[in-house]
Amino acid sequence: MVVRVSKPKFNLREKISELDKPTGRKGLDLMRSETSQDARDFISAGRKNKLFNGDMKINQRGSSFTSVGSSANTFTLDRWKFYIQNSTARFTVSKDSDSPDEFGGSMKIECTTTDTSLASTDEVYLEQRLEGQDVQDFAKGTRSAKEYTLSFYVKTNKVGTYIVNLLGRDNTTSTVSASYTVNDTNWNRYTVTFPADASSSRKDNNDNGEALRVLWWFVAGSAVNSPSTAPLATTWRNSTDTGRAAGQINFADSTSNEFFLTGCQLEVGRNVTEFEHRSYGEELRLCQRYYTKSYNHDVAPGTNTMVGTRWGRNYDPTDSRSANVVAVFFPVTMRATPDMTFRGVHTGDTGKWTTGSNNPDASNTDMSVNSLYDLSDKGFSTMSSANISASNFFGGHYEANAEF
Repeated sequence: MVVRVSKPKFNLREKISELDKPTGRKGLDLMRSETSQDARDFISAGRKNKLFNGDMKINQRGSSFTSVGSSANTFTLDRWKFYIQNSTARFTVSKDSDSPDEFGGSMKIECTTTDTSLASTDEVYLEQRLEGQDVQDFAKGTRSAKEYTLSFYVKTNKVGTYIVNLLGRDNTTSTVSASYTVNDTNWNRYTVTFPADASSSRKDNNDNGEALRVLWWFVAGSAVNSPSTAPLATTWRNSTDTGRAAGQINFADSTSNEFFLTGCQLEVGRNVTEFEHRSYGEELRLCQRYYTKSYNHDVAPGTNTMVGTRWGRNYDPTDSRSANVVAVFFPVTMRATPDMTFRGVHTGDTGKWTTGSNNPDASNTDMSVNSLYDLSDKGFSTMSSANISASNFFGGHYEANAEF
Protein backbone atom coordinates (compact mmCIF):
# COMPACT_ATOMS: atom_id res chain seq x y z
CA MET A 1 0.00 0.00 0.00
CA VAL A 2 1.29 3.43 -0.91
CA VAL A 3 0.33 6.36 1.24
CA ARG A 4 0.55 9.77 -0.35
CA VAL A 5 0.65 12.84 1.86
CA SER A 6 -0.19 16.21 0.37
CA LYS A 7 1.41 19.20 2.07
CA PRO A 8 0.07 22.70 1.54
CA LYS A 9 2.43 25.05 -0.24
CA PHE A 10 4.41 27.06 2.32
CA ASN A 11 4.66 30.79 1.64
CA LEU A 12 7.26 32.44 3.86
CA ARG A 13 6.07 35.93 3.05
CA GLU A 14 2.48 35.14 4.10
CA LYS A 15 3.60 33.43 7.31
CA ILE A 16 5.72 36.38 8.36
CA SER A 17 2.86 38.75 7.57
CA GLU A 18 0.58 36.78 9.92
CA LEU A 19 2.86 37.36 12.92
CA ASP A 20 1.73 39.83 15.55
CA LYS A 21 5.27 41.05 16.17
CA PRO A 22 6.92 43.46 13.71
CA THR A 23 9.55 41.91 11.48
CA GLY A 24 11.96 44.83 11.68
CA ARG A 25 14.25 46.12 8.92
CA LYS A 26 15.93 42.79 8.23
CA GLY A 27 12.63 40.93 7.98
CA LEU A 28 11.21 43.54 5.65
CA ASP A 29 14.31 43.35 3.47
CA LEU A 30 13.95 39.57 3.33
CA MET A 31 10.28 39.85 2.39
CA ARG A 32 11.23 41.99 -0.59
CA SER A 33 13.09 39.00 -2.09
CA GLU A 34 11.45 37.97 -5.35
CA THR A 35 13.26 34.65 -5.82
CA SER A 36 14.89 32.03 -3.61
CA GLN A 37 18.29 33.19 -4.87
CA ASP A 38 17.51 36.75 -3.74
CA ALA A 39 16.67 35.41 -0.26
CA ARG A 40 19.89 33.37 -0.11
CA ASP A 41 21.93 36.39 -1.20
CA PHE A 42 20.38 38.48 1.56
CA ILE A 43 20.75 35.86 4.32
CA SER A 44 24.42 35.20 3.45
CA ALA A 45 25.30 38.86 2.95
CA GLY A 46 27.30 39.28 6.18
CA ARG A 47 29.08 42.61 6.00
CA LYS A 48 27.07 43.78 3.02
CA ASN A 49 28.42 47.28 2.37
CA LYS A 50 31.59 47.16 0.27
CA LEU A 51 32.24 50.88 0.67
CA PHE A 52 34.18 52.32 3.59
CA ASN A 53 33.08 55.39 5.54
CA GLY A 54 29.85 55.56 3.58
CA ASP A 55 28.27 57.74 6.26
CA MET A 56 31.22 60.18 6.17
CA LYS A 57 32.01 60.05 9.89
CA ILE A 58 35.76 59.33 9.70
CA ASN A 59 37.97 62.31 8.81
CA GLN A 60 41.57 61.57 9.88
CA ARG A 61 43.10 64.00 7.35
CA GLY A 62 40.92 66.92 8.45
CA SER A 63 37.35 68.18 8.31
CA SER A 64 37.66 70.81 5.56
CA PHE A 65 39.68 70.91 2.33
CA THR A 66 39.85 74.13 0.32
CA SER A 67 41.00 74.82 -3.25
CA VAL A 68 40.34 71.20 -4.15
CA GLY A 69 41.32 70.88 -7.79
CA SER A 70 44.64 72.68 -7.61
CA SER A 71 46.15 69.18 -7.73
CA ALA A 72 44.67 66.28 -9.68
CA ASN A 73 43.93 63.97 -6.74
CA THR A 74 42.92 65.03 -3.24
CA PHE A 75 41.96 62.67 -0.45
CA THR A 76 39.28 64.27 1.70
CA LEU A 77 37.22 62.36 4.26
CA ASP A 78 38.64 58.88 4.75
CA ARG A 79 38.71 56.68 1.62
CA TRP A 80 37.12 59.39 -0.55
CA LYS A 81 39.30 60.85 -3.31
CA PHE A 82 38.31 63.94 -5.31
CA TYR A 83 39.64 63.73 -8.87
CA ILE A 84 39.94 66.66 -11.29
CA GLN A 85 41.35 66.46 -14.80
CA ASN A 86 42.04 69.67 -16.74
CA SER A 87 39.02 71.57 -15.38
CA THR A 88 39.64 75.05 -13.94
CA ALA A 89 36.86 74.53 -11.38
CA ARG A 90 37.76 74.55 -7.70
CA PHE A 91 35.86 73.21 -4.72
CA THR A 92 35.71 73.11 -0.95
CA VAL A 93 35.03 69.65 0.46
CA SER A 94 34.09 69.36 4.12
CA LYS A 95 32.40 67.27 6.77
CA ASP A 96 28.97 68.71 7.51
CA SER A 97 26.24 68.13 10.09
CA ASP A 98 23.42 68.38 7.53
CA SER A 99 22.13 64.84 6.95
CA PRO A 100 19.03 62.62 6.91
CA ASP A 101 17.65 61.80 10.36
CA GLU A 102 19.34 58.39 10.64
CA PHE A 103 22.82 59.77 9.93
CA GLY A 104 25.21 61.94 11.91
CA GLY A 105 26.70 63.88 9.02
CA SER A 106 27.54 64.14 5.35
CA MET A 107 30.17 65.28 2.89
CA LYS A 108 29.54 68.78 1.57
CA ILE A 109 30.94 69.81 -1.83
CA GLU A 110 30.86 73.51 -2.72
CA CYS A 111 31.87 75.01 -6.04
CA THR A 112 34.17 77.97 -5.32
CA THR A 113 35.54 78.63 -8.84
CA THR A 114 33.38 77.97 -11.89
CA ASP A 115 34.15 76.24 -15.17
CA THR A 116 31.36 77.31 -17.51
CA SER A 117 33.05 76.50 -20.84
CA LEU A 118 34.06 72.88 -20.57
CA ALA A 119 36.94 71.52 -22.61
CA SER A 120 36.42 68.06 -24.06
CA THR A 121 38.73 66.44 -21.51
CA ASP A 122 37.40 68.22 -18.39
CA GLU A 123 36.49 65.73 -15.67
CA VAL A 124 35.53 66.08 -12.01
CA TYR A 125 34.35 63.19 -9.86
CA LEU A 126 34.44 61.72 -6.38
CA GLU A 127 35.62 58.14 -6.11
CA GLN A 128 36.41 55.24 -3.81
CA ARG A 129 38.73 52.37 -4.77
CA LEU A 130 38.28 48.78 -3.58
CA GLU A 131 40.58 45.78 -3.23
CA GLY A 132 40.06 42.68 -5.36
CA GLN A 133 39.79 40.41 -2.32
CA ASP A 134 36.90 42.52 -0.99
CA VAL A 135 34.71 42.20 -4.10
CA GLN A 136 35.05 38.49 -4.88
CA ASP A 137 31.40 37.79 -4.06
CA PHE A 138 30.33 39.79 -7.12
CA ALA A 139 31.99 36.92 -9.06
CA LYS A 140 32.90 39.30 -11.86
CA GLY A 141 34.23 37.50 -14.91
CA THR A 142 32.54 34.18 -14.07
CA ARG A 143 29.31 32.37 -14.96
CA SER A 144 28.06 33.16 -11.43
CA ALA A 145 28.48 36.93 -11.82
CA LYS A 146 26.14 39.07 -9.67
CA GLU A 147 24.58 42.48 -10.06
CA TYR A 148 25.89 45.54 -8.17
CA THR A 149 23.40 47.71 -6.28
CA LEU A 150 24.53 51.19 -5.27
CA SER A 151 22.44 53.38 -2.96
CA PHE A 152 23.15 56.80 -1.47
CA TYR A 153 21.54 59.95 -0.09
CA VAL A 154 21.90 63.30 -1.87
CA LYS A 155 20.79 66.84 -1.17
CA THR A 156 21.71 69.58 -3.66
CA ASN A 157 20.48 72.91 -4.99
CA LYS A 158 21.72 71.96 -8.48
CA VAL A 159 18.91 69.80 -9.82
CA GLY A 160 19.26 67.69 -12.94
CA THR A 161 20.79 64.43 -14.17
CA TYR A 162 23.92 63.00 -12.54
CA ILE A 163 26.01 59.95 -13.42
CA VAL A 164 27.47 57.21 -11.23
CA ASN A 165 30.01 54.87 -12.74
CA LEU A 166 31.83 51.61 -11.94
CA LEU A 167 35.33 51.15 -13.32
CA GLY A 168 36.88 47.68 -13.21
CA ARG A 169 40.67 47.82 -12.94
CA ASP A 170 41.86 44.19 -12.96
CA ASN A 171 43.00 42.46 -16.15
CA THR A 172 41.03 44.20 -18.94
CA THR A 173 39.84 47.61 -17.71
CA SER A 174 36.03 47.81 -17.95
CA THR A 175 33.26 50.27 -17.24
CA VAL A 176 29.50 50.61 -16.76
CA SER A 177 27.39 53.67 -15.88
CA ALA A 178 23.95 54.67 -14.63
CA SER A 179 22.09 57.95 -14.18
CA TYR A 180 19.92 59.39 -11.43
CA THR A 181 17.84 62.55 -11.54
CA VAL A 182 17.58 65.11 -8.74
CA ASN A 183 14.23 66.89 -8.95
CA ASP A 184 14.17 68.87 -5.70
CA THR A 185 16.46 70.32 -3.05
CA ASN A 186 15.54 67.90 -0.24
CA TRP A 187 17.35 64.84 1.05
CA ASN A 188 16.48 61.81 -1.10
CA ARG A 189 17.81 58.27 -1.37
CA TYR A 190 18.81 57.12 -4.84
CA THR A 191 19.38 53.54 -5.97
CA VAL A 192 20.89 52.16 -9.15
CA THR A 193 21.61 48.54 -10.08
CA PHE A 194 24.45 47.73 -12.43
CA PRO A 195 24.33 44.48 -14.44
CA ALA A 196 26.50 41.45 -13.74
CA ASP A 197 29.67 41.03 -15.80
CA ALA A 198 30.44 37.44 -16.81
CA SER A 199 33.23 38.22 -19.27
CA SER A 200 36.21 36.06 -18.26
CA SER A 201 38.70 38.61 -19.55
CA ARG A 202 37.52 41.07 -16.89
CA LYS A 203 37.73 38.82 -13.82
CA ASP A 204 38.77 40.46 -10.53
CA ASN A 205 42.01 39.21 -8.99
CA ASN A 206 41.75 37.89 -5.43
CA ASP A 207 44.43 40.11 -3.91
CA ASN A 208 45.04 43.48 -2.22
CA GLY A 209 45.39 45.32 -5.52
CA GLU A 210 42.87 47.76 -6.94
CA ALA A 211 39.92 46.01 -8.59
CA LEU A 212 36.99 48.44 -8.61
CA ARG A 213 36.37 52.18 -8.56
CA VAL A 214 32.99 53.68 -7.67
CA LEU A 215 32.53 57.20 -9.09
CA TRP A 216 30.09 60.09 -8.57
CA TRP A 217 30.43 62.55 -11.49
CA PHE A 218 30.16 66.35 -11.22
CA VAL A 219 31.76 67.72 -14.41
CA ALA A 220 32.11 65.86 -17.71
CA GLY A 221 33.51 67.24 -20.96
CA SER A 222 32.45 66.01 -24.38
CA ALA A 223 35.02 63.18 -24.45
CA VAL A 224 32.82 61.35 -21.94
CA ASN A 225 29.59 63.32 -22.31
CA SER A 226 28.13 63.48 -25.83
CA PRO A 227 24.73 61.84 -25.42
CA SER A 228 23.52 62.70 -28.92
CA THR A 229 26.29 60.63 -30.51
CA ALA A 230 27.32 58.29 -27.68
CA PRO A 231 24.56 57.35 -25.21
CA LEU A 232 25.27 56.36 -21.64
CA ALA A 233 27.13 53.04 -21.39
CA THR A 234 24.72 51.03 -19.21
CA THR A 235 26.24 47.59 -19.91
CA TRP A 236 29.76 46.41 -19.08
CA ARG A 237 32.34 46.92 -21.79
CA ASN A 238 36.07 47.27 -22.19
CA SER A 239 36.87 50.75 -20.99
CA THR A 240 36.67 53.71 -23.32
CA ASP A 241 35.76 57.27 -22.42
CA THR A 242 32.90 57.43 -24.92
CA GLY A 243 29.55 57.46 -23.13
CA ARG A 244 30.93 57.08 -19.60
CA ALA A 245 29.15 60.19 -18.29
CA ALA A 246 26.63 60.96 -21.04
CA GLY A 247 23.94 63.33 -19.76
CA GLN A 248 25.88 64.64 -16.75
CA ILE A 249 25.00 68.24 -15.83
CA ASN A 250 27.73 70.80 -15.15
CA PHE A 251 27.86 71.18 -11.37
CA ALA A 252 30.64 73.77 -11.74
CA ASP A 253 28.56 76.40 -13.54
CA SER A 254 27.90 78.51 -10.42
CA THR A 255 29.65 79.26 -7.12
CA SER A 256 26.30 78.90 -5.36
CA ASN A 257 26.15 75.17 -6.12
CA GLU A 258 26.26 72.81 -3.12
CA PHE A 259 26.08 69.02 -3.01
CA PHE A 260 25.67 66.88 0.15
CA LEU A 261 26.33 63.12 0.09
CA THR A 262 26.01 60.37 2.72
CA GLY A 263 24.72 56.83 3.27
CA CYS A 264 26.72 55.39 0.37
CA GLN A 265 26.38 51.62 0.07
CA LEU A 266 27.47 49.08 -2.56
CA GLU A 267 26.10 45.57 -2.13
CA VAL A 268 25.87 42.27 -3.98
CA GLY A 269 22.71 41.51 -5.93
CA ARG A 270 19.79 43.51 -7.23
CA ASN A 271 18.02 44.16 -3.92
CA VAL A 272 18.62 47.40 -2.08
CA THR A 273 18.62 47.14 1.72
CA GLU A 274 18.81 49.58 4.60
CA PHE A 275 22.19 51.25 5.09
CA GLU A 276 24.57 49.17 7.20
CA HIS A 277 25.52 51.31 10.19
CA ARG A 278 28.84 50.33 11.77
CA SER A 279 30.23 51.68 15.03
CA TYR A 280 32.68 54.57 14.95
CA GLY A 281 35.47 52.35 16.27
CA GLU A 282 34.92 49.65 13.68
CA GLU A 283 34.73 52.12 10.80
CA LEU A 284 37.89 53.88 12.00
CA ARG A 285 39.85 50.62 12.03
CA LEU A 286 38.60 49.71 8.56
CA CYS A 287 39.83 53.08 7.29
CA GLN A 288 43.18 52.75 9.09
CA ARG A 289 44.05 49.86 6.78
CA TYR A 290 44.55 52.55 4.11
CA TYR A 291 45.66 55.59 6.11
CA THR A 292 46.75 55.99 9.71
CA LYS A 293 48.64 58.56 11.76
CA SER A 294 50.03 59.29 15.19
CA TYR A 295 47.72 62.27 15.77
CA ASN A 296 44.39 61.67 17.49
CA HIS A 297 41.76 60.53 15.01
CA ASP A 298 40.04 63.95 14.95
CA VAL A 299 43.22 66.10 14.79
CA ALA A 300 44.51 67.21 11.38
CA PRO A 301 48.14 66.35 10.53
CA GLY A 302 50.52 69.26 11.06
CA THR A 303 48.69 70.47 14.17
CA ASN A 304 50.94 71.71 16.98
CA THR A 305 50.35 69.02 19.58
CA MET A 306 52.32 66.57 21.69
CA VAL A 307 49.40 64.16 21.94
CA GLY A 308 50.07 60.94 20.07
CA THR A 309 53.75 61.55 19.38
CA ARG A 310 56.22 58.65 19.26
CA TRP A 311 59.50 59.08 21.18
CA GLY A 312 62.81 57.45 21.83
CA ARG A 313 65.38 58.53 24.42
CA ASN A 314 69.07 58.09 25.07
CA TYR A 315 68.96 56.75 28.62
CA ASP A 316 72.75 56.52 29.04
CA PRO A 317 73.79 59.69 30.93
CA THR A 318 77.43 59.17 30.01
CA ASP A 319 77.15 58.53 26.29
CA SER A 320 76.17 60.56 23.23
CA ARG A 321 74.78 58.04 20.77
CA SER A 322 75.38 58.35 17.03
CA ALA A 323 71.65 57.87 16.49
CA ASN A 324 68.47 57.19 18.42
CA VAL A 325 66.15 54.43 17.15
CA VAL A 326 62.35 54.60 17.56
CA ALA A 327 60.09 51.59 16.81
CA VAL A 328 56.40 52.03 15.96
CA PHE A 329 53.57 49.52 15.37
CA PHE A 330 50.55 50.57 13.31
CA PRO A 331 47.11 50.17 14.96
CA VAL A 332 46.05 47.69 12.22
CA THR A 333 47.77 45.76 9.45
CA MET A 334 47.75 48.08 6.44
CA ARG A 335 46.77 47.16 2.89
CA ALA A 336 50.40 47.30 1.75
CA THR A 337 53.72 48.79 2.84
CA PRO A 338 52.75 52.46 3.22
CA ASP A 339 54.35 55.71 2.09
CA MET A 340 55.56 57.56 5.20
CA THR A 341 55.42 61.24 6.12
CA PHE A 342 57.17 62.49 9.28
CA ARG A 343 56.30 65.77 10.98
CA GLY A 344 58.00 67.85 13.65
CA VAL A 345 55.99 68.25 16.82
CA HIS A 346 55.63 72.03 16.92
CA THR A 347 56.25 73.19 13.36
CA GLY A 348 54.59 70.37 11.43
CA ASP A 349 57.62 70.39 9.09
CA THR A 350 57.65 67.27 6.94
CA GLY A 351 60.58 64.87 6.97
CA LYS A 352 61.61 65.89 10.48
CA TRP A 353 61.16 64.87 14.09
CA THR A 354 61.97 66.89 17.19
CA THR A 355 64.93 66.48 19.53
CA GLY A 356 65.65 68.10 22.87
CA SER A 357 66.31 67.63 26.56
CA ASN A 358 63.83 66.68 29.26
CA ASN A 359 60.25 67.05 28.07
CA PRO A 360 60.30 68.07 24.40
CA ASP A 361 58.65 71.45 24.06
CA ALA A 362 58.58 74.45 21.76
CA SER A 363 62.17 75.37 22.64
CA ASN A 364 63.48 72.16 21.08
CA THR A 365 64.59 71.84 17.46
CA ASP A 366 63.58 69.69 14.51
CA MET A 367 66.04 67.17 13.09
CA SER A 368 65.77 65.20 9.87
CA VAL A 369 64.68 61.58 10.08
CA ASN A 370 67.70 59.74 8.78
CA SER A 371 66.62 56.23 7.85
CA LEU A 372 63.66 53.87 7.87
CA TYR A 373 64.23 50.30 9.03
CA ASP A 374 61.90 47.32 8.74
CA LEU A 375 59.10 49.36 7.16
CA SER A 376 56.19 47.02 6.46
CA ASP A 377 52.41 46.88 6.59
CA LYS A 378 52.73 46.42 10.37
CA GLY A 379 55.10 49.23 11.41
CA PHE A 380 58.58 50.70 11.15
CA SER A 381 61.76 51.75 12.93
CA THR A 382 63.60 55.01 12.32
CA MET A 383 66.53 56.98 13.65
CA SER A 384 67.76 60.55 13.87
CA SER A 385 70.15 62.10 11.34
CA ALA A 386 72.65 63.28 13.97
CA ASN A 387 73.90 62.58 17.47
CA ILE A 388 71.41 62.58 20.33
CA SER A 389 72.94 63.93 23.51
CA ALA A 390 72.80 61.89 26.68
CA SER A 391 69.26 61.79 28.18
CA ASN A 392 67.78 63.65 25.19
CA PHE A 393 64.61 62.73 23.32
CA PHE A 394 63.96 62.19 19.62
CA GLY A 395 60.51 61.75 18.12
CA GLY A 396 57.41 63.28 16.61
CA HIS A 397 54.39 62.49 14.44
CA TYR A 398 53.91 60.28 11.41
CA GLU A 399 51.40 59.56 8.64
CA ALA A 400 51.25 56.21 6.86
CA ASN A 401 49.43 56.05 3.51
CA ALA A 402 48.58 52.75 1.79
CA GLU A 403 45.83 54.09 -0.46
CA PHE A 404 45.74 53.23 -4.16
